[in-house]
Amino acid sequence: MGLFGLLFGWPLAPVHAVVRLGELIQEQVERELRDPAAVRRRLEAIEEARRAGEISEEEEARAVEEVLRLMTTGPRRG
Repeated sequence: MGLFGLLFGWPLAPVHAVVRLGELIQEQVERELRDPAAVRRRLEAIEEARRAGEISEEEEARAVEEVLRLMTTGPRRG
């Protein structure tokens, strides 16, 4: 890269740092979505909400489906 690249690349360093930070956050979120203990906690919370009458059977089914979809495919990009 040399001196020329360093001089003209330096102003973009904060942009590169923010992009890398976003990538690291995304990787961490994806790891947590697939963590078996976290998935189990989310499924248990959904089941408890259903037992407490906070959500309907349909809402429970949709929530379980969403947890499983997130575990297998990751978050939606949008």
